[in-house]
Amino acid sequence: MSLDFTVAIPTYNGASRLPAILDRLKTQVQVDQIAWEIIIVDNNSKDDTAKVVQEYQANWPEAFPLKYYFEAEQGAAFARVRAVQEAQAELIGFIDDDNLPAPDWVSAAYSFGQEHPKAGAYGGQIHGDYEVAPPENFRRIQSFLAIRERGSKPHLYDPENLSLPPAAAVVVRKSVWYNHVPSRPKLSGKVRGSMVQGDDYEPLLYMYRAGWEIWYNPAMHTHHQIPHWRLERDYLMSLVRGSSLCICDLRMINAKSWQKPIVFTKILLGSTRRTLLHVLKYRGKIKTDLIAACEMEFFLGSLLSPFYFLNKTLKSKTTALRDP
Repeated sequence: MSLDFTVAIPTYNGASRLPAILDRLKTQVQVDQIAWEIIIVDNNSKDDTAKVVQEYQANWPEAFPLKYYFEAEQGAAFARVRAVQEAQAELIGFIDDDNLPAPDWVSAAYSFGQEHPKAGAYGGQIHGDYEVAPPENFRRIQSFLAIRERGSKPHLYDPENLSLPPAAAVVVRKSVWYNHVPSRPKLSGKVRGSMVQGDDYEPLLYMYRAGWEIWYNPAMHTHHQIPHWRLERDYLMSLVRGSSLCICDLRMINAKSWQKPIVFTKILLGSTRRTLLHVLKYRGKIKTDLIAACEMEFFLGSLLSPFYFLNKTLKSKTTALRDP
């Protein structure tokens, strides 16, 4: 049966987090005229994620089914691919398992898709719900934790400059994904031993390249649950590093062959300039100022991203030659 809307929740070891988001989804308002479903994609969890979903399914409203799927290949990107395959609706709203939707999130997401038929994807407002107070000047780096508060008016994102909604709460059109996004992602997302990201931007850039619009919808509100350890220095530095090492990979998606050397050079020169200016501005404070240190980590990671891209490309070609 074809539906109007699918809520897709990729999760890894989400047994303790899923109850809060499922309780929020169970009480959505203004959905009487919307045929929708919820699908959980368990990305190879080692905890009781499956058991928690089964317990909810036992008493779940029939009006909007709750479904469970297991995806063994590790990485959020692969969980999203599986969700697209299983979704029964054209509009698919991804929500991370630690991102709690407002009571009217489904309604606001579905309505915007109907009103903007050229939108291949769109995200809303994501507010931080912090266990402890974030450090001073945290707004300068809050986007690394998927916080998006871009005002009260809908507007287009700027994919040319990698300005895009995060996958923590984004809606995509299934047909657009199927027609334009490669079946196997290049960037898998955070997995054990690697924090390199960009996996949430990759499919959106393919959609944009095909001519689809990427929008910001301020009527969609979610609240990102941020525990204290995600504000600690080691985690933030690792997160920022992973967000910057993918810069060259992402910029190459929409670059033509003749443009790639130019993109490569521009990233090197631009990142070098930003790094030097940052050093001059903060000097010795970088060691003691967490926000300045994170910004420096981003500039350095961006500077290294072309070499990370080259190394990946060479490894891929070597593997192809070895295993034809």
